[in-house]
Amino acid sequence: MAVRKNQSTLTVDEKRRFVAALLELKRSGRYDEFVTTHNAFIVSDTDNGERTGHRSPSFLPWHRRFLLEFERALQSVDASVTLPYWDWTVDRTPRASLWAPDFLGGTGRERDGRVTDGPFTASGGNWPIIVRVDGRTFLRRSLGAGVRELPTRAEVDSVLAMSTYDMAPWNSGSDGFRNHLEGWRGVNLHNRVHVWVGGHMATGASPNDPVFWLHHAYIDKLWAEWQRRHPGSGYLPAAGTPNVIDFNETMRPWHDMSPADLLDHTPHYTFDV
Repeated sequence: MAVRKNQSTLTVDEKRRFVAALLELKRSGRYDEFVTTHNAFIVSDTDNGERTGHRSPSFLPWHRRFLLEFERALQSVDASVTLPYWDWTVDRTPRASLWAPDFLGGTGRERDGRVTDGPFTASGGNWPIIVRVDGRTFLRRSLGAGVRELPTRAEVDSVLAMSTYDMAPWNSGSDGFRNHLEGWRGVNLHNRVHVWVGGHMATGASPNDPVFWLHHAYIDKLWAEWQRRHPGSGYLPAAGTPNVIDFNETMRPWHDMSPADLLDHTPHYTFDV
């Protein structure tokens, strides 16, 4: 059984293996297929039309399915690798361990956001940006520039206390747990972290930055925590809802799993705590 660990507890060897698997997926071209998929859904998911990966109830199961596929790709390179998660309520400054040169590297330089240390620099030659939002071919970050503070644990707990998963109009205007976690309403959790990292993380091509996977592994963990707190509350909507994914409806682009199939993560992985 795969165990997803807090990135702050990874050993030197676990970090090395994770980075090496990322670089191999990038070299083979498989990594950029994931970036392309995510970017396509960011573009197509709208409040008033069909929406699957974002602005919709299936935000959480869609990303769980997306992360499962990516984790399996990593394990095809190195079977020992699992996705770590980044608890940004604790590791909340640019000096946190995940931004060290031996792991993800740090923030970008002020004039253009270019990341200049760590394994994903343009100068290293191993991380060219193929799925671009502009003409620049290097990884960009601007930690803490777009928004000053990452979410706090108190803010997380306020969202976890919400007992209803989602509600009409099932988009970025909805009330309920999903939309407050996604960040279109209230204290803004998930979206705020993307903006805090900045650079590619603030675009539809956010998986260009490997921290995307650590961020979403934590979002997935928070969903699991919400489920434990509210065992009587389930995924909504149940059936017959236009433009969004109902409980037993399969999700694009895979068409092989529904939210119902993804409520329980434990057949696939567990968390360290």
